[in-house]
Amino acid sequence: MADHKTGDQIPAAATDISWEVRNGVTRAADVLEKYLGEIERRDDDVHAFNLVLTDESRARAAEIDDAVAMGRNLGALAGVPVALKDNMCTRGIPTTCSSKILDGWKPPYDATIVTKLAEAGAVIIGKTNLDEFAMGSSTENSAFGATHNPHDLTRVPGGSSGGSAAAVAAGFAPVSLGSDTGGSIRQPAALCGVVGVKPTYGAVSRLGLVAFASSLDQIGPMANSVSDAALLLEAVSSHDPMDSTSIEQGPLEISQQLDWGVAGLRVGRITDLPEGASPDVNERLEVAFDNLRAAGAEIVDVEVPAFTYGLTAYYLIAPAEASSNLARYDGVRFGLRKDAPDTNAMYMATRTEGFGDEVKRRIMLGTYALSAGYYDAYYGRALKVRRRIAADFAKAYEKADILLTPASPTVAFKMGDKTTDPMSMYLCDTYTIPSNLTGDPGMSVPFGTGDSGLPVGVQVLAPALKEDVMFRTAAELERSMS
Repeated sequence: MADHKTGDQIPAAATDISWEVRNGVTRAADVLEKYLGEIERRDDDVHAFNLVLTDESRARAAEIDDAVAMGRNLGALAGVPVALKDNMCTRGIPTTCSSKILDGWKPPYDATIVTKLAEAGAVIIGKTNLDEFAMGSSTENSAFGATHNPHDLTRVPGGSSGGSAAAVAAGFAPVSLGSDTGGSIRQPAALCGVVGVKPTYGAVSRLGLVAFASSLDQIGPMANSVSDAALLLEAVSSHDPMDSTSIEQGPLEISQQLDWGVAGLRVGRITDLPEGASPDVNERLEVAFDNLRAAGAEIVDVEVPAFTYGLTAYYLIAPAEASSNLARYDGVRFGLRKDAPDTNAMYMATRTEGFGDEVKRRIMLGTYALSAGYYDAYYGRALKVRRRIAADFAKAYEKADILLTPASPTVAFKMGDKTTDPMSMYLCDTYTIPSNLTGDPGMSVPFGTGDSGLPVGVQVLAPALKEDVMFRTAAELERSMS
């Protein structure tokens, strides 16, 4: 019988955990207990989780160990604990979106990605905190309290997937899943020093992802390494006939190309990139260009004139879609319900009590943009700008295979610094929003530190369905830092 590892011997990488569990070197139960112990020890300070699934995850780990003992074939994530953003439906398990209006709601079905995780042998360890309904860039808008950055508890982890990023950075789980509507995976990944990926729109099923802005939302992985992010993305991607926006193709194939390098690749430097990144972030970006050039890539200058309009277009399109999507929370069908003398009063009381300030702000903005007399002037024009942005990126990709930009304009900022100034918070997503509008993939790769020794992320952007080239570039950046 194989000697099983325990305690500090448990590997930290998802790729290693899966191999050792499948080959009987390590028990899934031992892996899980290591991470549950870290959560018990530190999450009171970090608050990465809304819910830790202690009993459910232990039962799942025991199932996996029994399957290994019987010689059954297990998936690519066998025994790997995965933290799940709390806006992804889990059957019979609370899914709150960090909002009072969904407090206590238990979905009657699993999201497609939850089913795929089960098929791959993963263990869901808990549901992570987020900005309410994924609306925010700091995870300070949660109805259940803010999440703190594990590198400095006085600073934000980014958002809206701040809980998922913090869980990986703190060692509470080797990998996690977040959702990205305007940068909500990549920006917190940059601030927490982990890898974060927004795949091509439609590459991962959105069935069971509670909608914020349906034409922008995408689920993606967060991990400590490019290879672990690739492993998780491969496991959850592929066509879903139940999602009308799902691309008709098989799982993304990435891992086998991570060692191919970047020799001959054209790496684009956007010469008209919007200003706003701090000097320490820009310095790390220049080092990234230098390292890729040294590895054989060609650095080329490109222009994306409409890049600067991304923020404006996004904050009309996303709130407009949110105002429509969130209309379903009326106190009748699920979640919070406040008693009132009549139906209209009940709607108002429920939404007043159930929604936080930022959600209310975006619903009102979106409702105004869609209202009679203003639709063409605001929402209609924003859609035209969106098409212009896509056209400009397509032209840039004729000259370059991938593009590099900052992932976040700054390192993690102090908690409370931006909560009273919504515009300064919105500017955190300046560099990530455009790829949500185009549907193209993007990822943040940890690339050293900036001010106060805090992590800096470099963003790698690629054309639709070119995740393989994007990951090759990210892997080279990762190697250049080792």
